[in-house]
Amino acid sequence: MNLATIYKPTTTNSSPHPSSQFPEITKCKSMRELTQVHAHFIKTGQIRDPLAAAEILRFCAISDLRDLEYAHKVFTQIREPNCFSYNTIIRAFSECKDDDDSLHALLVFYQMVCDGFVLPNKFTFPSVLKACAKTARLREGKQVYGLIVKFGLVYDEFVVSNLVRIYVMCGDMDNAHRLFYKNVVEFGNNGLLFRDKRRQEGYVILWNVMIDGYVRLGNFRASRALFDEMPQRSVVSWNVMISGYAQNGQFREAIEMFREMQNGDICPNYVTLVSVLPAISRLGALELGKWVHLYAEKNAIEINDILGSALIDMYSKCGSIENAIQVFERIPQRNAIAWSAMIGGFAMHGRAQDALDCFSRMEQAGVKPSDVVYIGLLSACSHAGLVEEGRLMFNHMVNVTGLEPRIEHYGCMVDLLGRAGLLEEAEELILNMPIEPDDVIWKALLGACKTHGNIEMGERVAKVLMKLAPNDSGAYVGISNIYASSGNWEGVAEVRLKMKQMDIRKDPGCSWIELNGMIHEFLVEDDSHPKAKEIHLMLEEISSHLSLSGYRPKTTQVLLNMEEEEKESALHYHSEKIAIAFGLISTNPGTTLRIVKNLRICEDCHSSMKLISKIYKRKIIVRDRKRFHHFENGSCSCMDYW
Repeated sequence: MNLATIYKPTTTNSSPHPSSQFPEITKCKSMRELTQVHAHFIKTGQIRDPLAAAEILRFCAISDLRDLEYAHKVFTQIREPNCFSYNTIIRAFSECKDDDDSLHALLVFYQMVCDGFVLPNKFTFPSVLKACAKTARLREGKQVYGLIVKFGLVYDEFVVSNLVRIYVMCGDMDNAHRLFYKNVVEFGNNGLLFRDKRRQEGYVILWNVMIDGYVRLGNFRASRALFDEMPQRSVVSWNVMISGYAQNGQFREAIEMFREMQNGDICPNYVTLVSVLPAISRLGALELGKWVHLYAEKNAIEINDILGSALIDMYSKCGSIENAIQVFERIPQRNAIAWSAMIGGFAMHGRAQDALDCFSRMEQAGVKPSDVVYIGLLSACSHAGLVEEGRLMFNHMVNVTGLEPRIEHYGCMVDLLGRAGLLEEAEELILNMPIEPDDVIWKALLGACKTHGNIEMGERVAKVLMKLAPNDSGAYVGISNIYASSGNWEGVAEVRLKMKQMDIRKDPGCSWIELNGMIHEFLVEDDSHPKAKEIHLMLEEISSHLSLSGYRPKTTQVLLNMEEEEKESALHYHSEKIAIAFGLISTNPGTTLRIVKNLRICEDCHSSMKLISKIYKRKIIVRDRKRFHHFENGSCSCMDYW
C-alpha cells in the first residue's frame, strides 16, 4: 500500500459518508493493511481528526476483518470519542458470542453515561439492550429503559424490539407481550408505518422477537397466532417458525410452513434451507430435499460445510446415499462436521467398509475427528458385525485422538457386542462404565437378549430398566417380547396387566411414504386413507403372491396369544406393508419405493419385503429406527444382520 498519497481533504457542498473521505481505509484487505494506515495517521497527526479515528475504529470493530482487541485499544486512545465511536465499540462488544464481551458493552455504555460529554442516541440503545438480553440481565435492562424514556426514544421500533428481547430471553413473556401490544396498537394506528422505511423494518423485527419468544417456550399456538396476524413478514419471520418447529420435533409443521413460504413472495435464504433440511431428513421427503438442493444451486446459495453437511444428512436419511456422496465430494473445504455426516450416512446404510475408508481419508486430510465421527464409526461396525474393528475404533478414540468416551460411545459398544451375541461382555461393559448407564444402553442389551433368546439376562435387565425409567414402555415391551417369543403367554399376560395398571402404552407402529411431494402416513391396521379400499385389495394380492411363492408368515412375531390364522391376519396389516401396498398402486412399474418406519422392522415384514421386491421387480428402501434396508431381487443389504 502506498502511504505517500494518503488523504487529501476536499471541499464539497454535499455531506458524503465519512468512509468516503478515507478511501485508504475502505481499500484495506486485511488488519495488517489497516494497522499501516493507522500508523500513518498517528505519524501525521491525522488520527486527532474524530472522523478519521472513528473510521479506523469502525473497520477493526465491525468489519468482516474485525479485531475486537485492537478495536478496544483504538477506542481507549481516542481523546474525545464521539457518539459514533461509542456506538461502534458498544455494538462490536454486544455482537460477540462471549458473555464477557457483552458485559464489556455495558461497561462502555456506563462510561459514556457517566462522562456525560456525549449523549446516547437511538443507535446506542439497541446494542446496549442486546447486551442485556444476551446476558439475561433484566434488572440492568429496566434501568436502561429508564434512560430510553428520558431521551424520548420509547417508540423507536429498534429500541423497543431489543427491550422486548430482554423480557423474552429472561422468559418474562407477560411483560414482553404488554410492551409489544402497547407499541403495536399505538404505532399501528398512526400513519407512519408505510411512510417510514426504517420504522417499518423495526416494526417487523418487533413482531419477530415476540414470535421467537413463544417459540423458545415451546408455545407454538401463540407463536403461530402472532405469525398469522403479522401485517408484514420478513424472511426471518418464516425462518423462526420453520426452525422452531423442526427443533421441537414438529417436522410435518416445519415442512408445511416451508411450503407456505414457497407460495408467498418471500424467497427462502441460506438459513431457511439449513432450518428445513432436518425436518425433511426425519420424514424422508426426498423429492422436497432435492428441490432444496436445486434451489440452492440455482440461486447461487453457497453450499459450504454447514449447508453441505445438512444436505449429506438429508440424502442419507432419505435413502439416497449416492446423492450424499456427490454432495460430499463437491464441498471445497470439509470440516469434521461434513466428514461426520458422510461417515454417519455410510453407517445407517450398512456400508461399514465405506465408513472406515472415509475415516482413513479424513485422517489423511489432516482433519481431527470429533466424538460424533466415532459414534458413526462404531455404529457402522455394529450394523456389520465388525466386532474387532469396533474395538479398535473405540481404543483409537481414547488412545490416539485423546477423546473421553461419552455415553453414546458406550451405547454403540454395547449394541455391537449384543448383536454379535457377546451378551456377558456387553453386560460387564455396562457395569464397569465410568458413566452412569442410561435407559438407552440397557434397552440395547435387552433387545440383544430377545435376539439371542437369553431369558434369564432379559429378566434381569428389564428389572433394572423398570427402576430406571418406570413409566417408559421399553422395558415392559422388551420383556413381553422375550416371553412371547418363547411361548410364555402367562408371563406376557402379567407384563401387559402391569402396563395397563400403570397406564403405560406402547408406541404404535407408524410408516410413511412420500409420493409426488406429499407425505402419506399409515398406522397398524390403518383404513383411514382415501384409497383404503384399493390398498386392502393390493394387500390381498401381495398375500396371495407370497403364499404361491411358498412363503409362510413368521407368526412368532405376533406377541399375542391367539389362533394362528389371527396371527397371520395381524401381520398382514403392519404399517410398512400398508405403505408398500399404497406405493405399488400409486407408482409406475419399476419405481423405487421409499418407506420410513418409526420402529424397528419386524422379522416377518423383513422376510416378506425381500420377496415383494422380487415378485414386483421393485427396489424397496426402508428406514427403520436403527438403519436402512435396501431390498432388491429377493435379498436385503443388511444380509439379515440387523
